[in-house]
Amino acid sequence: MGLGAFSRAHQAWYTDVADETGEWGIAAFTGRNATAAEELAPQDGLFTLIERSADRDTATIVSSIVEAVDGANLDRFVDLLAAPSTALVTLTVTEAGYRLTANGQPNRDDAAVNDDIDWLSTALGGELPESFAGGPVTTLGRLLLGLHARRLAGAGPLAIVPCDNMPDNGPFVRSGILALAQLVNPETGAWIAEEVSFVSTSVDRITPKTTPADVETAVSLTGFADQAPVVTEPFRDWVLSGAFPAGRPQWEKAGARFVDEIEPFERRKLWLLNGAHSLLAYAGRLRGHETVASAIADPECRTWVTEYWDAASAHLGEGLDLENYRAALLERFENARIEHRLAQIGMEGVTKLRVRAAPIILAERAAGRSGQAAIRAIGAWAALVISRTELPDAAAAGIAAALASEGDIVTELIRLIDPRLAEDAAVLDGIRSVAKQALPTHA
Repeated sequence: MGLGAFSRAHQAWYTDVADETGEWGIAAFTGRNATAAEELAPQDGLFTLIERSADRDTATIVSSIVEAVDGANLDRFVDLLAAPSTALVTLTVTEAGYRLTANGQPNRDDAAVNDDIDWLSTALGGELPESFAGGPVTTLGRLLLGLHARRLAGAGPLAIVPCDNMPDNGPFVRSGILALAQLVNPETGAWIAEEVSFVSTSVDRITPKTTPADVETAVSLTGFADQAPVVTEPFRDWVLSGAFPAGRPQWEKAGARFVDEIEPFERRKLWLLNGAHSLLAYAGRLRGHETVASAIADPECRTWVTEYWDAASAHLGEGLDLENYRAALLERFENARIEHRLAQIGMEGVTKLRVRAAPIILAERAAGRSGQAAIRAIGAWAALVISRTELPDAAAAGIAAALASEGDIVTELIRLIDPRLAEDAAVLDGIRSVAKQALPTHA
């Protein structure tokens, strides 16, 4: 579920490299719109993966996607989820795409979530309905429909593998789907709890949006016309923890790692890579930068990133090779041929800052320090929001309410990220100071 550039550069690439016998194939369903399926279906799912290093491009044609489908095609989705040959479902829908609250419950303030609950409550009362017209539009609503069909078909267990940047993403998605099932069909919820595994993952591969020039590059490198190439960096990393009761591709052949304890790897990636990205997306943008490479070349931004990493590293465990990991991150950020745009990274700031910056601030405050390095990221975000800079966010209604508040706007904005931060006067003062320096006439 999710057919964006990252899923193709990551899961599709790993599967293509690992599956030497052709035993495995990916049926990929789009999320927000059908565009990717419309581009890939005429190409039989084939696409060009362009690996862009600092000095050259190389290309591989990836063949692991055997079916590209509009996510709204619930008939095909249900057929596949109910098939015994389906062994696992990967999810790449972004953090906000799960439509869950911070504690992993369906967001009842979301109209689409409530509409799905109403439809599923009626449709899952017995056998599957003859028509899925008006059926679920949310990721978890569709997934629950498919799992219900699998239970009725007696197709056996399978694994759910979220591949988005959330801490403990396996348990987080499990709590969300079980809470949703409890609302609409507790019997299916009990079956999911017993038969479905939720695998936690840490995923890492910078994959910017494809441009028209990349389409031309794909032709020049392969000789084949491709309407849906993907550009990515040579670096890739995938760490997984959990059971696969119906089997899986041998992703370790492509370099994936399977571990018993994934939290240290999740935190390293979320705080060091994603956290620095968010810092640059807001603070770098305030300094006039548009890409990661441009921002990291700015000595001021580079210093802020270093300070951010120092603060985060103080709360990461041993055995993570942080010195080399940070050095590799700088090299990746400096690759100007990967045009990773700050506007793209800056979307969904509330959800992202909640897991990338807030935990570092809280840990630093608990250790008796200011947390200023991570406060800077949230303060820069607040400055952009207050200046009405376009920052698409699933929490747009809450942001609008905060901006219209008769009380302190900064406090109301920070409360959206983590209420604990809004109760710390020193943290609020630090955020206000950053915002005021950026926008003295607004903050």
